[in-house]
Amino acid sequence: MGTLALAACSPPAGDANNSAAASAETDLHGAAIGGPFTLTDQDGKQRSWADFKGRYRLVYFGYSFCPDVCPLDLQRIAQGLRLFEKQAPERGSRIQPIFITVDPERDTPQVLKTYVAAFHPRMVGLTGTPEQIATVAKQFVTVYSKVENKGSSGYLVSHTRTPTLFDPSGAPIVMMPVDDPATPEKDEGAPELVAASLSRWVK
Repeated sequence: MGTLALAACSPPAGDANNSAAASAETDLHGAAIGGPFTLTDQDGKQRSWADFKGRYRLVYFGYSFCPDVCPLDLQRIAQGLRLFEKQAPERGSRIQPIFITVDPERDTPQVLKTYVAAFHPRMVGLTGTPEQIATVAKQFVTVYSKVENKGSSGYLVSHTRTPTLFDPSGAPIVMMPVDDPATPEKDEGAPELVAASLSRWVK
């Protein structure tokens, strides 16, 4: 994914937000990312990749105990999605936000139910056995590993940041921007970049 991260789509001329979003995107057309799976959602129901057929899927891997990166990314993604839903309600309704945990030992359905609800009312949180999550992460080119949290009895999980948009057939389209290239350390501009990217690709 490090190589893919260097690639970017050619932005259409004219709109500053579209240009900025395009410069932060990674084009994934033709990439071998994604695949069938069955996991458990925040309501304890079995959900498969095929359940979302016909909808654009905005997928992010992370974990609820993440102290900083995950909640910030999810906040930016959710704000951008809500902005796009206001701009284009019909197209916005075709996007399914999906959060897949990389920490299934702690992220039970009950934990995920509270967590995903804090970001977007339509977000689906998925968990499973460690083996299931490992298989799905590999399919979606996501790397993660436990890291000892010094001074605490718990642990952290180092993981790839992969907010990825898939088309209605389940094929990957683009890795979404979650940082404003001009001010990556700030929230400013990030939701607008997400919304602009969604506007570019969601038909």
